Amino acid sequence: MTGHRTPPGLGYEERLQAFTGRELRALTPAQDPVNQPMIRHWTEAMGDTNPVHTDAGAARATGRAGVVAPASMVQAWTMRGYAATVSPPAGRDGFDELVDLLAEGGYTSVVATDSEFTFLRELEPGDHVAVRETVESISAEKRTGLGTGRFVTTLKTYTDQHGETVATQRWRTLRFRPAPPAPPAPPAPPTAPAAPEPGPRTAPEPAPEPAPALRSRPAVNRDNAFFFEGAKQHRLLIQRCAACSALRHPPGPCCPECNALEWDTVEACGRGHVYSYVVNHHPRHPAFDFPHVVAVVELAEGTRLITDLTGVAPEDVAIGMPVVLDWLDADPDLTLPVFRPAPTEAP
Repeated sequence: MTGHRTPPGLGYEERLQAFTGRELRALTPAQDPVNQPMIRHWTEAMGDTNPVHTDAGAARATGRAGVVAPASMVQAWTMRGYAATVSPPAGRDGFDELVDLLAEGGYTSVVATDSEFTFLRELEPGDHVAVRETVESISAEKRTGLGTGRFVTTLKTYTDQHGETVATQRWRTLRFRPAPPAPPAPPAPPTAPAAPEPGPRTAPEPAPEPAPALRSRPAVNRDNAFFFEGAKQHRLLIQRCAACSALRHPPGPCCPECNALEWDTVEACGRGHVYSYVVNHHPRHPAFDFPHVVAVVELAEGTRLITDLTGVAPEDVAIGMPVVLDWLDADPDLTLPVFRPAPTEAP
């Protein structure tokens, strides 16, 4: 904290808005400087094959002095790490005070809504990043599908060892008051049994079937909306860079190969193989059948996607198994690509 305190005697709204401009977290240096091993781990996990991140010669061929870290990795350098997460420091900061004040208003739940980065320069091994966070705005109370809440926008400023700004991140979350569950319907008043009528007996009408459970809704945004619109038409679309024709999935705004922003799509042929898989047993959700096989399928086009594997017992799944595209019309608003074993060709 920087000594900024909310003035006493204010109403709740004034106390909340007094946080605008406040520092939530003071300038905090990363635990480690930018380094090649962590860059390599990141690029392997993200499937980023751009050689400027791992090959000094390739980086120099582009005019750089040497390898550079992926731009979106800037946040990772300053994450506090596992130990501080499970055993946070005893001291309190502005972030803790803001969370307490929001909880006082009943806004006890949180969901991230969006993150906007601005990158001013690339980071190189040896750079030491630090970050500070301030409150940019707290919205008036809004009604959302999750409940009534407020959008809290903060600004994270990332600086290097010289104090120069290398990136900013505008981070927006919704702090909301969970909607209360609907009260149960009151029991019907008892009625006297009707006198039996003469004639043949008829069986009572069966109770109506309960509505099927719905699958969770995907997080649709401007980058991936085309994928779900294509799925509604039973078309599996892959994002393609308009500059270098590289295919990529998951979709994103920028080509990881050449950094171009323009893109179009191609339709997958629907063939692939199991690259990896897991069999999920717990926790159980009523919208799924268990055991539930979730696979990473590598398409014939070279991209991979996470999908359900259907039409096969878990014990019969194997790495490298050929699969073909199928479609799951989960409900009127959601269609998803799934895969099943490819039919065995006749000898």
